[in-house]
Amino acid sequence: MSEPTIGVLGLQGDSREHLLALEHLGANAVSVRSAAGLAGVDGLVLPGGESTTLGMLLASSGLDGLLRERLAARMPAFGTCAGMILLSRTVLDGREDQRPFGAIDIVVRRNAFGRQIESFEADLDIVGLEEPMHAVFIRAPIVEGLGDRVEVLASITQNGESRPVVCREANVLVASFHPELTADTRLHGLFVDIVRASFA
Repeated sequence: MSEPTIGVLGLQGDSREHLLALEHLGANAVSVRSAAGLAGVDGLVLPGGESTTLGMLLASSGLDGLLRERLAARMPAFGTCAGMILLSRTVLDGREDQRPFGAIDIVVRRNAFGRQIESFEADLDIVGLEEPMHAVFIRAPIVEGLGDRVEVLASITQNGESRPVVCREANVLVASFHPELTADTRLHGLFVDIVRASFA
């Protein structure tokens, strides 16, 4: 059986690092910058960056409409940081005209931990991973609400409350941190497994 093709949105953010992580896992990974490129992939990684800028780039590149169609058709997707915001149902503290894709039933707040100077790192216990994962949070969003079908895979304590930072609903996986900034590819591996299962 042929290997599925996993795209990494290449409009902004750490797309190269995501591609390297996927290639390290043996995945057939390609950069996606056009509608033709998106049409040829079986799953898509939406990397970090600036969510409002990414939204505008998706619109200007002609990718927005097709991506909405592919996500509505249950294409597997993995959103990290800004990608998590784009895949969410509702964005708090976003632009009034910001229209997330609604691919996962979560409510997220942008820059929930503060500005870039307040970025931090933490070790997370993630469901399905035997050992904790070191996570890099940079102007990270956080989940403030989630639907009944959303599975919380990891949380972090903020102001005395447990807040989800890794979630999954069916074929959609999201993380509020940057897994591509460490050598640990286990979260990418989980997404590769999701795409392969969907492709089978």
